[in-house]
Amino acid sequence: MALSKSSRQRRKPMAEMNVVPYIDVMLVLLIIFMVAAPMLTQGVQVDLPQASAEPISDSENREPLVVSIDREGRFYASIGENPDEPLAASELQARVAAILRRNPQTPVMVKGDRAANYGQVVGLMALLQSSGAPSVGLITQQPETGTAE
Repeated sequence: MALSKSSRQRRKPMAEMNVVPYIDVMLVLLIIFMVAAPMLTQGVQVDLPQASAEPISDSENREPLVVSIDREGRFYASIGENPDEPLAASELQARVAAILRRNPQTPVMVKGDRAANYGQVVGLMALLQSSGAPSVGLITQQPETGTAE
């Protein structure tokens, strides 16, 4: 019995926490985030204006390339002999790419109809970026500040 008393007295309760499971969970989460992060970076890069936006002024007075989309999703460009004639997406892409090859600093602006589908406007912006436009701006109208009647 002397052996059992001495062995009981030597044992003290262990107050250390086992952190191995926490490290395992952390490494699994790290791998998940590393795999998922590249999938979350899709979209069209847009420079959004501030709430108190001023009209765009260019020190070199470069005329912007304005591409419009109407409510039916037809594209129009402010270039060429007939700016009121709708363009196919491939023709628009070729014209924009040609202009940007000649003058890469040409500002590109999108003028979308209020009733145009959001997906069509985003598709147009992606088309313009694939044509070589480094950034695409949005043209808006100043809100009316009249009194309610």
